[in-house]
Amino acid sequence: MHIPRNLTLLALAGAFLLGGCASRGPVPTFYDFGPVAPMATVPSSTPPVPVLVIADANGPSWLDSQRMYYRLLYADAQQSRPYAYNRWNTPPLQLLSQRLKTRVAQSGVKVLSTTDAAAGIPLLRIDVDDFSQNFDTQTHSSGHVSLRASLFRGHRLIDQKTFSRSGPAGSADAQGGAQALAAASDAIATDVLVWLGTLTILKE
Repeated sequence: MHIPRNLTLLALAGAFLLGGCASRGPVPTFYDFGPVAPMATVPSSTPPVPVLVIADANGPSWLDSQRMYYRLLYADAQQSRPYAYNRWNTPPLQLLSQRLKTRVAQSGVKVLSTTDAAAGIPLLRIDVDDFSQNFDTQTHSSGHVSLRASLFRGHRLIDQKTFSRSGPAGSADAQGGAQALAAASDAIATDVLVWLGTLTILKE
């Protein structure tokens, strides 16, 4: 039976397209911290100042990429492993910076960037030490965030404090890790607000 040439070409083109789709592999899934919910409680001691400059967070280079990392504490705690097909839609350093700025603004403080800073306005600098999902067992993990907050006025250090928060992941996968890390980041933002509220020098 004779097959028209145009039908043969269409069949070949379809096979090529299907083969090309199959060769791409799984499509990555992207995560972030989700919508910003209203603060459950605002510490009575805040806001400490009407205006605050918050610099973008600093941290190790692996936190300045979109890769999602986890550690198997029960196997090799020194090895940080990336998920193969899961990514942050924005690097964690940017996610943390934006969430902290949002939470501080929710407390009633006017938040400025370093480019808008004026002389005499206190500046908050954040240095992130850890931001990872840690597996205690194959089925249980938690999100851990650790950072150091430094408050300056001019070139003078007013105070510095380290904050750490951990929270259980609802599932032993990237989705559970993303949710746990978002919750830990929100908790640290509240801790930072409480700390700022104790610095009476800011209200002078």
